[in-house]
This record gives sequence, structure tokens and C-alpha cells, in this order.
Amino acid sequence: MKRFSLITLAALAILVIGATVSIDAQSDEQASRKAQRAANHEARQQKRAQRLAEYERYVDSLVLSHNYRFVPQTMQQLPAGIMRNLVNPEYEVVVWSEEVDVCIPFLKGYTPPYYPVVFNYVLTSVEGYTAEQTSDGWHITFRSSLFSSTDYTFTLEIYSRYGGAMLTISSTFYNSVQYTGNIFAI
Repeated sequence: MKRFSLITLAALAILVIGATVSIDAQSDEQASRKAQRAANHEARQQKRAQRLAEYERYVDSLVLSHNYRFVPQTMQQLPAGIMRNLVNPEYEVVVWSEEVDVCIPFLKGYTPPYYPVVFNYVLTSVEGYTAEQTSDGWHITFRSSLFSSTDYTFTLEIYSRYGGAMLTISSTFYNSVQYTGNIFAI
């Protein structure tokens, strides 16, 4: 019986020592995986920061080249009109170096019910085109009569840091209409 107890005690000691070595090996492996994950995480953060900076430079170069287009996705009559989704791929405002091509819906009328129209013009000249860089991107404004007796002011906020843009078309006679969308190269 003594011998059996001694053998059992020796086997138990070997088992405990083996388990301790196994746990140490597993903890070393976990530490190694954790260090690798941390290194991969840092590399991904750096790549994302680099891609974000490249996107900002890309949008800045589009605005400075005066060759870009705004494609609206939604429109809303201000101050509290219904938000409408725009799915027609032909709606856009294209800014070229010397002219602006406008094909975008607008809501006219002095009182409800307002009626929709589509501004579809090629403007060979616009008045007061200014592009100012802001902390979030660009603030662009210009005016045109759109071949009518009413002056329209186009205000385009481009968010180069976050992506996206917001266009507001305002006039002295009608409520302003605001569009959200994206900026693309021509």
C-alpha cells in the first residue's frame, strides 16, 4: 500500500509539474498573440489615418481644380419641409473651370402647395464665385438668375474631412431648398 501511495504521489507530482509547464507555455503564447494583435491594430490605425488624409487631399484638389460634380441624394425645403430621396442619376450640379451645369429639382411657390420644377441650365458665367477653405472642408458660393428675373444663391458646403456635401439654393422670393449628397470628379 505504501508503494501504491508513493507511485500515486509521484504521478500526481509529475502531473502538476506538466500542467504548470503547459500553463506557462499557453500564457507565453497568449502574450505573443496579444502583442501581435496590438501591432496589427496600430498598423491598421496608421493605414486608416493615411487613407483619410489622402481623401482630404483628393477633395481639396477637386475643389481647387474647379472640375467636380455634386450629386444630390436628398432634398428638403427649408425650414421644415419633407425630406425627399433623389434617386434620379441625372440630377447633378457640375462645376467646370468656366461654367456651371445645373440639373436639379427645386420647389417653387409662395404658399403651399408648392410645385416642383427642374432647373436644367448650362450657366456660362456665374456671379461671385468664391471658394473658402474651412476647418471641415470648403464653403463655396455663387449666384445666378438662371435666365429668369429671380436671383438664386448656391451655397455648397463640402466636408472633405468627413465626406459628403450640402447644397442650399436660396432666393428672395421662394423658400430655400437644401440638398445632401457627394462630390465626385468629372
